[in-house]
Amino acid sequence: MASLSIRNVRKVYPNGAEILKGIDLEIEDGQFLILVGGSGCGKSTLLNMIAGLETVSDGSIHIGDRCVNDIPPKSRDIAMVFQSYALYPTMTVRENISFGLGIRKVPKDEQKKIVDRVAETLQMTHLLDRKPALLSGGQRQRVAMGRAIARNPALFLFDEPLSNLDAKLRVEMRAEIKLMHQRLGTTIVYVTHDQIEAMTLGDKIAVMKDGVVQQFGSPQDIYDEPANMFVAGFIGSPSMNFLRGKLLKQDGGLSFTLEHKGKTTLLPLPASFSTTLIPMGQIERDIILGIRPEHITDAISARRAETTDSYQPTEVECTVELTEPTGPDTLVFSWFNQARATCRTHPRAAATPGEQMKLAFDLSKAVLFDPTTEQRL
Repeated sequence: MASLSIRNVRKVYPNGAEILKGIDLEIEDGQFLILVGGSGCGKSTLLNMIAGLETVSDGSIHIGDRCVNDIPPKSRDIAMVFQSYALYPTMTVRENISFGLGIRKVPKDEQKKIVDRVAETLQMTHLLDRKPALLSGGQRQRVAMGRAIARNPALFLFDEPLSNLDAKLRVEMRAEIKLMHQRLGTTIVYVTHDQIEAMTLGDKIAVMKDGVVQQFGSPQDIYDEPANMFVAGFIGSPSMNFLRGKLLKQDGGLSFTLEHKGKTTLLPLPASFSTTLIPMGQIERDIILGIRPEHITDAISARRAETTDSYQPTEVECTVELTEPTGPDTLVFSWFNQARATCRTHPRAAATPGEQMKLAFDLSKAVLFDPTTEQRL
C-alpha cells in the first residue's frame, strides 16, 4: 500500500489539445479516491498517467515516496481492473488469478495459498475450476478483481469496472468492492461517471470537468457544500434544484422570492446567510437558490421533523404537475420561478397531478450561487 500525490499534472497532446490543466490531488495510504465526471473530462487520462500508460506533460506523480513519471508501468507496483474483464477464456478462474504470479516466478505452493486466500476474500472459492464462459458478468468482474488482489500491489486502479453490468449487479459489486477495501485496507483510485458509485464508495471524491478538478473532498462535504453549480448538479440523485430569483433584505434578514402561478412568496433565509452575506454587500440582487429535493417536502412531514434551531421551513401552496413513486418516497414535480422543481415527499402525502398540496421549503441547507460565475457564495 502507498499514498498517492499528484502535483500540478498537465497533459498536452502534440496537436495542442490540453486534456489536463494542472491537477493537484493527495490521498493517504489506504484511502479510496474516486475520479468522477462526464465523458471527456480527463478522468481516464489521469488514471492512465498514474498507471504509466500515458506520459506526463508537466508536473509529477508520486506513489509513496517515489516519483514515477519516468518509471515503466511494470515497475510501479500497481494493479489495474478494466471495464472489460480481460480474462483468458481458455484458462480456469484459478489459472487466471495465478497467471501473473507464475510470470513473477512465485513458487507453486505459494501461488495456491494466494489464490485460495483471494478466492475466500471475494467469496468465489466454488468458482475456481470454472472457465470464464461459464461465469456471469459479476463473477467475471470478481475474477478480474481477484487477479489484481493476488499481486498485492501498492495501488489499485479501477477504470469504470461496473459499467458493463446490469443495475442489480452494479449494486452487488459496489458492495463487494467496498468490502474488499475494508478487508484489505488498500489504496484505490477508481474512475466512474456514476455519481452514486462515487458517493457510496469513496473516502475522497475529485469532481472533474474539462480537465480541471472542480472540487475535492469527502462525499458528504461535496454533497452538502458544493463549490459551484456543476458540482451541485452532478452529485446527488435526483439532482439539486436551481431556482433563479431575487435576494431581498427583510426584517433585518434576507429572503428569497419564490414565484408559483403568478403568486410570489418570500422565503426567509436562516440567520447564518444574513451574517455572512449582508456584511459582504450581497443583498438586493439576482441569485440562484440551490436546494435538494429532500429539503422540499410535504408540509405534514416537515412539521413532524425535529428542528435543531429556531429556523422553521416555509409552507407554500402549489399545483402538482407530475409524481414518481419510488417506494419509500414519492417524487413530486411542480414549477417555481419558471423551473421544474423536484420535491421528495411521503408517499401518502403526495397529491395527484393537477391537485394542490402544501410543500415546505427548508432553506437551512440551501446553497446560493452567483448567476454569472455559477460559484457558491
